Amino acid sequence: MEEKEFKRHIAYKLKIGEILEGTPSLEEEKLKFVEILGNRVSRINLIANITDKFIQEGEKKFGSITLDDASGQIKAKVFGDEINNFSNLEQGDTLMLIGLLRHWNNEIYLTPEVIRKKEPIFLLIRKTELEFMKKDPKTSEEINEIKEKIIEIVKREEPNNGSEISSIISELKSPAETINNEVKKLLEDGTIYEPRPGKIRYLG
Repeated sequence: MEEKEFKRHIAYKLKIGEILEGTPSLEEEKLKFVEILGNRVSRINLIANITDKFIQEGEKKFGSITLDDASGQIKAKVFGDEINNFSNLEQGDTLMLIGLLRHWNNEIYLTPEVIRKKEPIFLLIRKTELEFMKKDPKTSEEINEIKEKIIEIVKREEPNNGSEISSIISELKSPAETINNEVKKLLEDGTIYEPRPGKIRYLG
């Protein structure tokens, strides 16, 4: 019996305010997705500043950070030994966070999958990017699909020690400039890395 390939949901780039204004869809108190700007969102890609941090040690380990991008605030929460993921984070840090949306006690919060510290300038870069996406949503959706396909190919080629960028361009049959731009963004986000020029590997 063939194993079904697990496909991650798209990590939507959104403002915190847009997330908080979304409509949660629940099934037996479990969050299925949040309806945001016409999309069913369960994963997000967020850039924001840490305004507060809380760590609870002991038998019931718990950690939370409050994130703010000037449009609103949202918490990211971890439990158990995952509190170690917050150990090097401090109030004032700028983060790029990819994570899952969760819902509990009428609150939307995040479970982090990827956390990367960024320079504060990335807040402005993301704001500009989101403004562009609003002006041309069709183009941004197509680019998002290309990015997800690049990630799928790189992950698929991990047993072969990564993938050549030229092979990705050939396989996707998309403009080389678009693919190279998305590869550059993925390198900046820390999703992939480049062990040698022209070859990329998945980092997570």
